[in-house]
Amino acid sequence: MTTHTATPTSTPSTVHTILRADGFSCPSCVAKIEKQIGRLAGVSAVTVFFATARIEIDHDPAVVSTDALIATVAKAGYTARLAAF
Repeated sequence: MTTHTATPTSTPSTVHTILRADGFSCPSCVAKIEKQIGRLAGVSAVTVFFATARIEIDHDPAVVSTDALIATVAKAGYTARLAAF
């Protein structure tokens, strides 16, 4: 008798986090923030919207936390917080 067992595959759980940032003064700020956040392990996508100071990030929370994302924005020279909506 042959028994087959399924081996569970682990797929990263990606979440979509939206941050609001302060201190944007020019469009080059966008590239600076996208570059810093994009370097983090666990981040699969980042888009910064200059006009609304909105940062949208797809990331694996098991690898990079929201606090780490906010700290990375701060390291780039801007203040960020979780968006209320």
